[in-house]
This record gives sequence, C-alpha cells and structure tokens, in this order.
Amino acid sequence: MTGKRALVTGGSRGVGAAVAARLAADGLTVAVHCRTGVAAAEAVVAALPGDGHTVVTGDIAEPEQVASFVGEAIARLGGLDILVNNAGIHTDQPIASTSYEEWRAGWRRVIDVNVHGTANVTWCFVDHLRNRPEGPEGGRIINVGSRGAYRGEPDAPAYGASKAAVHSMTQSLAVSLAPHGVAVAAVAPGFIRTDMAETLMAGPAGDGIRAQSPFGRVAEPEEVASAVAWLALPGSVWASGAVIDLNGASYLR
Repeated sequence: MTGKRALVTGGSRGVGAAVAARLAADGLTVAVHCRTGVAAAEAVVAALPGDGHTVVTGDIAEPEQVASFVGEAIARLGGLDILVNNAGIHTDQPIASTSYEEWRAGWRRVIDVNVHGTANVTWCFVDHLRNRPEGPEGGRIINVGSRGAYRGEPDAPAYGASKAAVHSMTQSLAVSLAPHGVAVAAVAPGFIRTDMAETLMAGPAGDGIRAQSPFGRVAEPEEVASAVAWLALPGSVWASGAVIDLNGASYLR
C-alpha cells in the first residue's frame, strides 16, 4: 500500500484514530479530519509512522466546509486513493420523553452529519477520482455503519436510521462505481471500547453490554481498523457492496 493516500473523517479519536494508525502502518499517507478536536488530531498525526500526514478540519454537516477540507487533503497529499467515512454522531432521543422541538432538531443534526455529510464527502472524493490524471480505477470507499441499522436503536432512532441509510448508500454506490474500477464497502460494528463509551461501559449497563457478545466483551478500535484496512487493499475488490458485521456475534442475521 506504500504510496497510496487516504482521508479518514472523524479521525481525532476512537475508531478513526485507530484506522489512521493502521493505514499509516500499512504504508499509506493519511489526512486525518476533525471538526473541532484539532489538538487531538495533531497528536494522532504526530504518532503515525511515516511522513507527510496532515490534519484537515471542517464541519461535515456543512457542504461548503466539506468541499474545502476534501480539497485541502487532496492538495496536501497530492491526491487521494482511499476514503474512510468514519465521522458520525449518536444522540439519545427516546420518543416517549423527547419534546417535538428536540425530536426535530436531533433528527436534523444526526441526518445532516451521518447521511448528508457522508454523502457529500463521498461526492467530493469521487469527483477527484474521476478527474485525476490516472483516472478513478483503484479507488476505495469504506463506510463505517453500525449494528444498530439491523438490531435497532430504541433510544437513538435517528442514529439507527442514519446508519441504515449509510449501508444502503454503500451498496448503491458499489454498483454505480464498479464500472469505474472503484470498490465501495462498509463495516457494521457493535459496541466498541472508545472514550465516548467509557462512562457507559463503567456504569450499571456495562455488564449487560459486554454480555451481548459470547466473547464477554466489546470490540477494540483496532479490531475495526483491521477490517477497514483489509477493505482498502487491492485484493479486496470482490468485497465491494458488502456490509461486514463486526459485532462479536452479538447480533446475527
């Protein structure tokens, strides 16, 4: 993979940071995107093996900012070959205890980030592939979905719906981009041990969450990153259109 270049959205912590580290270890040059966590993203980049890595910033829910930070990544790395759509938000909104105003605002923000943002980054990336001198062939798009798209998210229905949309978009684009030599796939993790989940995992719900998997634990970010890195390989092209479950057998379908 030496010489390939990747953009990882939401790469300042958690799964995104693990993906950036794994891709850099495999020889890629990586642009780590963040919205506001610039110091954390710079720390991720400083720890990556190899040279030429960079940080790009912007709100993924704002289309103009998306075009700007994708363009910056292209300019700083000299082009892009791989896109990992990892950025996303999760908002608890139980329908029985959420006001109508909160409900509408929450849905709007989650869809703007998880669906519209992912779609807009993808469009900018594909536009670059189509117009780069060597053409689009060999491009890879890997989307981070969720087990919740299948299992359901009772307290966060907008999140579950948004990830179902990401899975569907993955499969639609896999068909439309295959004639151009671009593979598109997704991973659908369950619970992952990240700093965002640390409080929940340490609380009363932690034992029940771990017990969802017969392994008796949740995923490590590096385990998700391993699957993403495999999908980025040239030999993974026949996985295009797949949504790979990464939930430790906690939800089978």
